[in-house]
Amino acid sequence: MPKNKENPEISEVPESYQRYLDIIFNISKKKKGGWVMNKEIAENLQVEPASVSGMLKKLKRKHLIKWEPRKSIRLTEKGKRYALQLEETHDLLRIFFKDILKIEDEEIVEKISCEIEHHITQDVKTSLRDFILKNHD
Repeated sequence: MPKNKENPEISEVPESYQRYLDIIFNISKKKKGGWVMNKEIAENLQVEPASVSGMLKKLKRKHLIKWEPRKSIRLTEKGKRYALQLEETHDLLRIFFKDILKIEDEEIVEKISCEIEHHITQDVKTSLRDFILKNHD
C-alpha cells in the first residue's frame, strides 16, 4: 500500500520522538509565533535541558523541527502533521474512554489516552473514528 504523503504514518516515528513533537506542539499553540524554548520542553517532560538538546538534534535530522542550539524551537510542516495526528488520536481515545466506556475519572482517561496514542496506526485510528461515530450519543 503506498504511503500517503499528506498523512505520513505516525507509528513509523519512535515513541520518544512523538512525545517531544506532542509537547512542542502543545506549548507552541499557546505562544505567539509558535516558538518554544528548550527549558519549557524540559519542564513539561520533567527532564534535564541537556537531554532535550540531544533529542532536538535527532528531530532536526528527521526534518521535524526548525532549531539551532541555544535558540527557540518550532515544528516544521512535517512535524506539525505528525503532531496533529497525535492530537486527533488523543481526542478520539478520550471520547472513547469517557463517552463510550463511561470512565468518569478524568485523570485516568487523560493518562490512558496519552499512553496509547503513540501506538495507534492510521488504520486503527480510522476504525476507532468510525466506531465512535456509530456508537456516540
